[in-house]
Amino acid sequence: MILPEEPMMLYSFINTKLRDSYPSLDALCADMDVDKESIVKTLKSVGFVYNPQRNRFW
Repeated sequence: MILPEEPMMLYSFINTKLRDSYPSLDALCADMDVDKESIVKTLKSVGFVYNPQRNRFW
């Protein structure tokens, strides 16, 4: 799947998917066949980190 390239759009997209469809970032990445490290790196570049307890970036 092709993810949004713009970090804020990616943030919104990933958090919506995590909230509505996936129990973890690992599950989302496996199901959507996307690179977890790329997502984490892109979102970290604009100040967001993944919180596994809340299952969201913030």
